[in-house]
Amino acid sequence: MSRILQNPRSSCALGGAVAAVTRIDRAIPIYHSGPGCALQTFSGQIHASGGHSSYVTGVGVPCTNMFQQEVIFGGAQRLRETIEGSLEVMDGDIYFVLTGCTADIIGDDTAGIVEEFVRRGYPIAHIETGGFKGDSYKGYESVVNVLASRLTLEPAKKQPKTVNLLGITPSQELFWAGNIEEISRLLNRIGVAVNSFFSAGQGIETIRSSSEAALNIIFSPWLCREAEQIYREKYGIESWRYSGIPVGTTATTAFLREIGERLQIDERLVAGVVEQEERYVYDYLETVVDNLTRYRFAIVGDTNTVLGLTSFLVNDYSQIPIAAVITDEIRDEDKSGITAVLSNLEYSSAPEVHFEQDQWKIQQILRRQDLRMILGSSFEKETADELDTIFFNVSFPTRDKIILNRTYAGYRGCLTLVEDMYYNF
Repeated sequence: MSRILQNPRSSCALGGAVAAVTRIDRAIPIYHSGPGCALQTFSGQIHASGGHSSYVTGVGVPCTNMFQQEVIFGGAQRLRETIEGSLEVMDGDIYFVLTGCTADIIGDDTAGIVEEFVRRGYPIAHIETGGFKGDSYKGYESVVNVLASRLTLEPAKKQPKTVNLLGITPSQELFWAGNIEEISRLLNRIGVAVNSFFSAGQGIETIRSSSEAALNIIFSPWLCREAEQIYREKYGIESWRYSGIPVGTTATTAFLREIGERLQIDERLVAGVVEQEERYVYDYLETVVDNLTRYRFAIVGDTNTVLGLTSFLVNDYSQIPIAAVITDEIRDEDKSGITAVLSNLEYSSAPEVHFEQDQWKIQQILRRQDLRMILGSSFEKETADELDTIFFNVSFPTRDKIILNRTYAGYRGCLTLVEDMYYNF
């Protein structure tokens, strides 16, 4: 049943798909859509997700620009021409044809047309991403499913200390790039190689070799169910789900020790890395302990951000959680697990947990609380000003920041989080 939603918290499926595709090194998206889709989806990334652009962006993206003629008579020939032109003038290692609402509604045989080029030896794939099929997360999952099922090769040899990272959604999670970078850095320190798919320098070869990994780490309690099944059944790779993002010493140390056990890494190596990283954090936190202020806070954002930041702020930094608002479109069966994480914090009673996307309803949740700090998107800044509380951006959409590799993840990321807490102190 349809419902009215004030200020959605994500792009459409096409937007999520192109955000993922354009983060694969030397990947070229080809839109089979109306003329406004490219500008709208890239605008969402540039103006609401930290200003990120990509290898092919905005007005430079190939597009069939479907008008009335294609809607009435079909856009098959127009798509062939656009693919031919893209292959001729766009320098890429892999091409993805992404469909918009118009192409999916009229039923163009996009898959058949793309297959014509596959048979001719071109590195090209097709993903159905009509915006009406879902939000950014649906688009991200659609890309990951294609990477796993169609582009990954049968493993020549298993790599016992290699992992695939899944569940961190480009653009939709504000600090996705920095989170991947910090998590990869820590895994590298204990001798683990990382296929992240969407970080700098990782392209089609990384995708093809992902079947050699020993483990998938899925940073989400609910995303990538189909990809998890594909990797298990087709390549024999098991998955481990981490609910959120590890932030701070408590969560990150537990994360590294768990990976060490699963991949049978020398305990002394893991312990040595943990000791060095924890000492690094504590040396800095000790210098500001006299400035520690306990805030009653609410947080609004995606699952990974809310779970990761809340756990650190409560378990490591003695803050008081009042409300947690999850803005993903989550199935009912997955909500209980998320609520359980937020209900089992070590040093505080549980916050109110809400699953809500509508801005007006979220405002009502925040207004009835006694708060001193709000973490959220640009939509929550107005409410924070009204309530005269400390505020900083942690979730999509955020309109007033350029974000490159900023992160709150891991050991070092928690120091950045503490700095941001006191930015307007």
